[in-house]
Amino acid sequence: MYERSTEKGSVWVTMKRSTLKGKAQLQKMEKKGQEVEHRCLIRASDGKKSISTSVSLKEYAKFQASYATVLKAHMHALKKRERKDKKKAADVEKAIETAPKKQKKASSKKTSGSKS
Repeated sequence: MYERSTEKGSVWVTMKRSTLKGKAQLQKMEKKGQEVEHRCLIRASDGKKSISTSVSLKEYAKFQASYATVLKAHMHALKKRERKDKKKAADVEKAIETAPKKQKKASSKKTSGSKS
């Protein structure tokens, strides 16, 4: 998916915790005192095709390491960030600080008071 979307496109990856069992089965397992194994459900889609897999807790660290190498290998297709020149940014800040500030005119408000 990453290779197909190098020139144009995106890949969405979602990860969430799952037991891969229905609510009824989970409730029965909890009543019996059995432990519920939680897994990580991973889905990837590029808009046209989607794939998914389930990873156990023991395999999760190995999966993350492999996924990180895949991501690093395909990061070259990202757009470079536009950075501002430090000199230009400093000049703009100095100009703002030294510019004369407009003073607000003091308005005279008449207060109405009641005589007793």
